[in-house]
Amino acid sequence: MTAPAVLTLANASAAAITELPRHDAAGFGKLVARSHGRRVAALFACPRGAGLEAIAVIAADGDGVLELAATELGASYPSITPHCPQVQLFEREIWEQWGVLPIGHPWLKPVRFQPPARGEPAADRPTGDPTGGLAPRDPAPQIGVTEFYRIEGDEVHEVAVGPVHAGVIEPGHFRFQCHGEDVMHLEISLGYQHRGVERALVGGPNPRSVHLAETVAGDTTVGHATAYCQAIEALAGVRPPPRAMAIRALGLELERLANHVGDLGALANDIGFLPTAAYCGRLRGDFLNLTAEICGNRFGRGLVRPGGVGYDISEPRAAGMVTRLDHAVRDTHAAVELLWETGSVQARFEDTGRITIDVARQLGLVGPAARASGLKRDVRTTHPSGYYRFVHLPVSVWNTGDVFGRGFVRWLEIQRSAEFVRAQLTRLPAGEVMAAVPRPGGARICASLVEGWRGEICHVAITDELGRFAAYKIVDPSFHNWMGLAMALRDQQISDFPLCNKSFNLSYCGHDL
Repeated sequence: MTAPAVLTLANASAAAITELPRHDAAGFGKLVARSHGRRVAALFACPRGAGLEAIAVIAADGDGVLELAATELGASYPSITPHCPQVQLFEREIWEQWGVLPIGHPWLKPVRFQPPARGEPAADRPTGDPTGGLAPRDPAPQIGVTEFYRIEGDEVHEVAVGPVHAGVIEPGHFRFQCHGEDVMHLEISLGYQHRGVERALVGGPNPRSVHLAETVAGDTTVGHATAYCQAIEALAGVRPPPRAMAIRALGLELERLANHVGDLGALANDIGFLPTAAYCGRLRGDFLNLTAEICGNRFGRGLVRPGGVGYDISEPRAAGMVTRLDHAVRDTHAAVELLWETGSVQARFEDTGRITIDVARQLGLVGPAARASGLKRDVRTTHPSGYYRFVHLPVSVWNTGDVFGRGFVRWLEIQRSAEFVRAQLTRLPAGEVMAAVPRPGGARICASLVEGWRGEICHVAITDELGRFAAYKIVDPSFHNWMGLAMALRDQQISDFPLCNKSFNLSYCGHDL
């Protein structure tokens, strides 16, 4: 009997690590690079015995399943990037963290730091480290130290922006190669927000683990906490009560509403259209306050916990939330419709920062950035988990791939998320909001996907024989999409950068784990 090429799992389900098929490097590369509607949700390296292995999580959207496979890593392997561009950043990350060289990678540069020597043990690993002491070295303080791409020519000039920005923007460095006002190339250098979240999770789960998950990206607290809790529940063989799953979905959609409304206001602000900018800035707070109405924290801290949720919603409180939601949605309609009705706004949005569907597919874009280019990618539909297995939200898709498209997809999702929240608040399932979660046991692997407001969140948890995290991988949607922003600036005016940047609105800290 022929062994399966991949381990096929439903979203947020687990299997014994021994079931994970392992291939030679060439076979693994072909497996990852194959198309047929599949894409790479995660590709990472982790210790196995005295060596390293690479694990791929491939999302087969058409079949609604995840396909996992692995290969042993030596000092080098044939790069997959020339055949599958969407893995270029994953391969660079493996090289940076472990010193394993992807031979033939077309653009091998640090993702955050200079790469260490392969497999050097980290100095701060705890005693009894489940990885056997093999771990990526603490990165040296060399963030942004790299050989930046340069275009030569008498009339070509370079513009450096950041890493320190005005206001409360997170740090990131942008290097533009320009001919006059036209951007020929944008290079993005990140790493300034690195906190070692993935490494801190190794050895868990423990009471601190869920707090680490909540702080992967503060504006996506509910999304990352949900992905983490789904993984824990799958490893432990527990399913939350229906009422808890419904409240989690409410938290996710309120998070989407708050951020999408805020982004539309910020887009308006970047072109000096003050009516929508002023109104949406206030309305974002109204949606955040609805989350605070549930759990006491506007960003959803403490709401999602392994086994369910930390807070219930009483019937009178739900009724009050519906009233407040209706007021906020009505005002949002009035503010946002001004954008689509104003010709000067559309002149700035349309044909600015265009990403074609082919480029979006090659780069592996996710979330509104992918859907604005015509890719029908939404985990809630293709890989539903939790409450989304019982309800249907239409996928909001546009086809222009420009700032207008990325803004309009947000507007479509605002309307659909608002309808969803209102409907669920009026018919929450009865019952408990928490189920007991035993400590996971045995060496297992789980991949958990959640459609956050920026796009697909992926958490991969691997446990040892004692049920402790031997490895934990997080892929924030920003990791997929930063290269999309760089491509959106090609042949654009440099003055369009703030507008393009906000139309993606990617996370620095979500990238810099």
